Amino acid sequence: MITESYEAVDLVRQALSMMLVASAPILLAGLFVGLTVSILQAMTQIQEQTLSFVPKIVAMVTVTIILAPWLAQMLMDFSARLFSGNV
Repeated sequence: MITESYEAVDLVRQALSMMLVASAPILLAGLFVGLTVSILQAMTQIQEQTLSFVPKIVAMVTVTIILAPWLAQMLMDFSARLFSGNV
């Protein structure tokens, strides 16, 4: 009984760490583009609030498209380990 709960906690920990690894590059791309746009807005004194959204969305979608094969492989490996019982 106790070992089953430890296995469940370990499974949740693995899923959360995989989610963190999978989302980190996409979020970092949005962070860096947003920071760059904010610095450019401060330098040029353009105070348009919606100006930072389009470059961030484009960067995040581009990173997602580039990393899609790696993300899919990581999810498939985790799913295969989960359903085979080798977690």
